[in-house]
Order: sequence, then structure tokens, then C-alpha cells
Amino acid sequence: MRSVKLKEEFLKLLETDREFRYIIMSHLGLTELIEGHKKIFEELKLLHEGQEKLWENANKLWEEVRSLREGQEKLWEGQNKLWAAHNKLWKEVKHLREGQNRLWKSQEKMRDEFRSWTIQGFSELAKFAGITFEEFVRSFLTKHFREMGLIPADGELKKVVIDGEEINIFLENPLIVGEVTSHAESLEELEKLLKKVELVRGKYGREPMKYLIVLTAPASIADEMRERARKSNIELILGKIS
Repeated sequence: MRSVKLKEEFLKLLETDREFRYIIMSHLGLTELIEGHKKIFEELKLLHEGQEKLWENANKLWEEVRSLREGQEKLWEGQNKLWAAHNKLWKEVKHLREGQNRLWKSQEKMRDEFRSWTIQGFSELAKFAGITFEEFVRSFLTKHFREMGLIPADGELKKVVIDGEEINIFLENPLIVGEVTSHAESLEELEKLLKKVELVRGKYGREPMKYLIVLTAPASIADEMRERARKSNIELILGKIS
């Protein structure tokens, strides 16, 4: 009963007492404001927690980026070392090739000098044996080719005439065509050999091995003769260069 009476008095005061009514309204507004502040605080708390998580994630991401950068730097260091090793190896290979080229040139020079001495010796031996230089060369090459296995044991280089053309050195199997001359004043002897090679190629339908043996030749044509022989795949043996 007391609570009912208190309620009635409270309602009556609200209706009749303006100051009391304002106090109550002010109180109610303050409560709502406090509640509102509580809600805002909770939202700010959540925002702060979210921000902290964001910073944590940002730190983790930064650590990963730093780790990736360190890994990339190591990769570049390894790549640079690899390139350095590659360049060093390339330089060594280049030096080896240069040395090999010098060796080949030296060997080629020695081979040419040996051939020159051999051919000049052939000329002297041919005179001593009472045969022509051409016959001696043909006999020597036959023996040499047999020993090297280039021709059969019973194979023999001969002089033949094919379609009116005389060929100093010839063998049908394997097909060999060669010319021997004691002196060459020009490239005419090489041109003669090429014509005979063309004739033999047309007759037998295959490419022959080609040889040109010259006892003496002037220095003015020696280099050109060597170059033409090389391009035509002719084995050129020069004796004395005058």
C-alpha cells in the first residue's frame, strides 16, 4: 500500500511541481548520457583492440617483408657470386682457346715446314733413284696411305687418262685425284686440278679426295694458293717457297 501511495505522490508531484519535473528529466537525461558514454567507451575499447591487432598484423607483415628482403639480398649475393664464377670460367676458357689456337697455328706451321722439307727431300731422292719427281711422290703416297689405312693394302695410286685428261694421281676406291708439279708460277696448276676433279666427280658421281703437290712456288702466290686450296678442300703440299 505504501508503494502505491508513494507512486501516486510521485506522479502528483510530476504533474504539479515544475521544478521537480525538471529535476527528474535532467536525471533521466544524465542517465541516458552515462549509458551512451558507456556504449561509446565499449566501442572505443573494441576499436583500440582492433587497432592493436592491426598493428600486430602490420608488424608480422613487416617481419615477413624484411625476411623476404633478406632472402632476396642473399639470392642476389648468390647470383652475383655465380656470375663472377661464370665470368672467371669464361676467361679461363677464352685463355685456353687462345692457347689452343696458338698451338694449332704452331702445329700447322711445323706441318707445313715438315712437308716442305719432305717434298724437297723427295726431289733429291727421286734424282738419286733415277725416277721422276712425279713417280716418286706417287709411290711414296701409296705406301703412306696404305700405312694410314686410307686405301686397301693392295691399293695403288696410278697415272690415268680419263676422257682425254691426264691425271697424275688417281684411285677409284676410295676416289682420289691429285696433281704433282715441280714448279708453279701461278694458280694455273690448282685450276687444272679443279677441272679434273669436276670431270671425275661427273664420271663417278661422288666427291674425291684432292691432293696438289708442288715442289717450288713463288712467295707471291703461296698464300693465295693455300687459301684457294683450303676453300676447295684440297690437301696442298708446298715444297720450297722462292
